[in-house]
Amino acid sequence: MDVALQTIERTPRTLKRTLTAYVSLTKPRVVELLLVVTAPTMLLAERGMPSLWLILATLVGGSLSAGSAGAFNCYLDRDIDRLMKRTKNRPLVTGELSDREALIFAWALGAASIVWLGLLTNWLAAALSFGAIVLYVVFYTIILKRRTPQNIVWGGVAGCMPVLIGWAAVTGDLSWPPVILFMIIFLWTPPHYWPLSMKYRSDYLAAGVPMLAVVRGRAQVGLQVILYAWATVACSLLLIPIADMGVLYTCVALVTGGWFIYETHRLYSLAIRHEHVSPMRVFHGSIAYLTLLFVAVGVDPLLPF
Repeated sequence: MDVALQTIERTPRTLKRTLTAYVSLTKPRVVELLLVVTAPTMLLAERGMPSLWLILATLVGGSLSAGSAGAFNCYLDRDIDRLMKRTKNRPLVTGELSDREALIFAWALGAASIVWLGLLTNWLAAALSFGAIVLYVVFYTIILKRRTPQNIVWGGVAGCMPVLIGWAAVTGDLSWPPVILFMIIFLWTPPHYWPLSMKYRSDYLAAGVPMLAVVRGRAQVGLQVILYAWATVACSLLLIPIADMGVLYTCVALVTGGWFIYETHRLYSLAIRHEHVSPMRVFHGSIAYLTLLFVAVGVDPLLPF
C-alpha cells in the first residue's frame, strides 16, 4: 500500500483538510487561468466596464463550471493518476476523499453553475457552461485522452468556452470577436500543453496516455509547437480589424507574440541539436503570453485612443 495512503488512513480528517481536498479536485490553477480570459472578454463585449455584479456573477459561475469539469476529470482519471508522479497527490489517489464524495461534488458544482449563470446572467451563458463541462468530461476525458495524440488539440475546445460565456453574459448573443478569441485559445492550447507533456513524458508513457511527446520525438513535438504558436499569433492579429482594437492591443499582440514564437523556435532548435531542452520555459512563457494578451484585450477598450 502507498505510504501516502497509509498516512491518510492513520491521520484523522479535519475540516480544513477536507475543504483543501475538495478545492484540489477543482484544479484551481486551471480555474484561475480561465478567469483571466473571461473578465477581459466581458470588458471588450461592453466596450467599457460592465456592472461589477455581472462580472462577479459570471466569474463565480465560470469557476463552478470549471471546477465541476475538473472534479469529473479527477474521478474519471483516478486510475491513471495513481501511475503518474505529477498527479500522485490528488485527493482520490491519496484517499483523502472517496470516489462517491468526488462524484457528488462534481455533479453539484455542475448543476450549481448552470442554475447560477441562468438566473444571474442569461440562459445562453448557462447553456455554454453546460457545453463546456460536457466537452471536457465526455469529449476530452472519456473519448479522446486515452485514444489519440490529438487529444489536447480537440479536447482543448472546452478551455476556449469561457470567452464565449463571458461575451454571452454581457451581450446575450455571440458574434465574430468572441469567435476570434475562442480560436486564439484553441490554437494556443497545443504549444502550451505539449511542452508540459515533454517534461512529464515518462508519466504519460507509464499511464498509457498517447500524448504527442510519447508517440513522437522531441524534434517533431517542437516543430508542432512552432506551427501552432505562429497560428496563435496570426489569429491574435485578426482581432485588430474585427474588434476594432487600438494601439495598446496591437503593440502587446506583436511584442508578446514575437517573444512567444522566439521561445518555441528556441525549443525546437535545441531539440534538433539533441541538446538539453527546457520545455517548462515554453510552458510558463505561454501562460505569461496569454495573460498579457488578454489584459490588453480588457484594457484597450477603456482607453480613449
